[in-house]
Amino acid sequence: IIIALTADEESGPANGVDWLLKNHKELIDAALVINEGGGGTLRDGKPLFNSVQATEKITTNFTLRVTNKGGHSSVPRDDNAITSLSDALAKVGRYKFAIQLNEVTRAFFSQTAALEEPAMGKAMKALVTNPADRAAVATVTADPKYNSMLRTTCVATELKGGHATNALPQLAEANVNCRVYPTQTAPQVQAELAKAIGDTTVQVIIRSQRPASPPSVLLPELMQNVARITKELWGEMPIIPTMSTGATDSRFFRALGVPAFGVSGLFADPTVDARAHGRDERMGIKSYYEGQEFLYRLTKALSANVVAQ
Repeated sequence: IIIALTADEESGPANGVDWLLKNHKELIDAALVINEGGGGTLRDGKPLFNSVQATEKITTNFTLRVTNKGGHSSVPRDDNAITSLSDALAKVGRYKFAIQLNEVTRAFFSQTAALEEPAMGKAMKALVTNPADRAAVATVTADPKYNSMLRTTCVATELKGGHATNALPQLAEANVNCRVYPTQTAPQVQAELAKAIGDTTVQVIIRSQRPASPPSVLLPELMQNVARITKELWGEMPIIPTMSTGATDSRFFRALGVPAFGVSGLFADPTVDARAHGRDERMGIKSYYEGQEFLYRLTKALSANVVAQ
């Protein structure tokens, strides 16, 4: 059993899994990896299902930039850098990327359909059968979480421009954070954004991008133990594969062919506790201790399985 304690993907590559794999791979060379990214879902305070993350979207940041020769604010011009950037951001905010499914999200929506309200469950089944079903797409994507699992998403997160209150802006920039579907690339999204903006004065620049990684195959020894331990702690419920819309360090292991899975035993209600990266991000005390017990039992079971082999 190898325990690697890192600051995860939030603090950059210098002290995390990427650095370990590049410089000390022998320290974390494992048969499989258990990481964050998956967990249980509560509804009305009761456990509904447990999830295992097997793939994730790709984080890519774009800079939207507009430059101008500027001038005095008392003599306005039609080609204002801030105005052009604002128009571009409004178009990005309204733009909808195409619906996509992969083997993990197809399984997620197929299995979650049985647990959802009838109208949503019916729409999920129809969407899996036919991703072009407009009525089904409209129903499922009305939920922000489900929408983000079905397409690339891009959102403006930072903004700066101008240099004086009495001067025309010579530079206006915005950061657009995209979570790219695993089957797309950053240049493809860049081209799509540029087309959606339709203004050649707005530069769309790839600021940073993370490499894609293949999904991990759901190993029977993992899924069987997750199902058994989940039943022991919370009772009978589905174990559902999922794709993270955020990023985890599992991608570095997957890129090297090491199966990596997000599974935690931490249960939360997405309608109440969806506060990740917020200043009031939280976890229930009961969930915290249950998650410890779940991971202890899972680690013990998986290590016994490896020894037996």
